[in-house]
Amino acid sequence: MSEDELSELIRDCPVLYHMAAAGSWPSIRQHGLWGTTALLDLFEVMGDARRALEARRPASVEIRHPRLGRAVIRDQKPMSDRSLAACLEDGLAPADWYAILNAHAFFSLTRARLLRMLNAGSYRAEAHDVIEVDTASLVSAHRSRITLAAINSGFAQRRAMPRGRSTFLGIDDYPYAEWKRRRARGERVVELAVEPGVPDIASHARRVVRMQGEAELETLWLRG
Repeated sequence: MSEDELSELIRDCPVLYHMAAAGSWPSIRQHGLWGTTALLDLFEVMGDARRALEARRPASVEIRHPRLGRAVIRDQKPMSDRSLAACLEDGLAPADWYAILNAHAFFSLTRARLLRMLNAGSYRAEAHDVIEVDTASLVSAHRSRITLAAINSGFAQRRAMPRGRSTFLGIDDYPYAEWKRRRARGERVVELAVEPGVPDIASHARRVVRMQGEAELETLWLRG
């Protein structure tokens, strides 16, 4: 991706969205937004409990720490070992894919993608803390640790798109021109991920809103 293409992407997708469990924002604001592996490190989760959380999670799991409070690690219902085995490339096994996903914190690039998540399955009946992040600010601060993907990496069911070691690419290596020929604005990048997470997420957030489905229930935080 050239600098001009990156500028175009930021103009088309000026806001990134992260969907967290309801009540998560105070802890995320204080301690940062982390991928699963880094969050388990932070909360000092070890042994069998950690191994279970780093494998496929059929349900969301709450973890607790005496000093840090609580956090919720999302389920991975839209994937299974069987479906992943059918679409993984480069000699990867399902366990490898879970490890790759666990190493990142993920953002959607459009509100339409966010709403799909909010309305998916059991999520539709739940409230969520949605963090809206300034794309330009995040990219400026964490560019070297950002990767982009052209697919929903956490979804793998029947006829799932192939995925492998080249699914997540750094900004400079991402084939933006190819996807520009094939997709409309807003769909040329599907996911933006940061490894292992964003410690200063509050510095890049525009606002945080409690949502259920498409309804905005309340504004939790707004940059002054």
